[in-house]
Amino acid sequence: MAEVYLIRRERFSSAHKLSKAEWSAEKNLAVFGKCANENWHGHNYQLFVTVKGEPDAETGMVMDLKVLKQIILDRVIEDLDHRNIDMDVEWMKGKMSSVENIAIGIWERLEQEIAKHGATLHQVRVYETENNIIDYYGK
Repeated sequence: MAEVYLIRRERFSSAHKLSKAEWSAEKNLAVFGKCANENWHGHNYQLFVTVKGEPDAETGMVMDLKVLKQIILDRVIEDLDHRNIDMDVEWMKGKMSSVENIAIGIWERLEQEIAKHGATLHQVRVYETENNIIDYYGK
């Protein structure tokens, strides 16, 4: 049977700041630009989670979409939506809140939960802006 890829989109709005405490304000500005704004800044993110697998013989589904949706909401969106990623999100503590690291963190939150339901996490895609998009495929 053929492998099928199933994609679920969710959205969240979060604030963050790219800066290193040990650097001067000038160096942070030079490296991170306006993303180092002292008063933070935010994005309306789009998250695309792709799972893969063979469709079940009885249901025809790779994974129940209701279950996938709930996993994403419980493990990711509830933590990120309308939060300050640097201050409020436990699983991002101690990490630079770049969109790259956010995508990796999301992967780590989802991979095992999705596997429990018979599918394999294939890709996490995060749109930070319409022009800045990250794809992560795991280690």
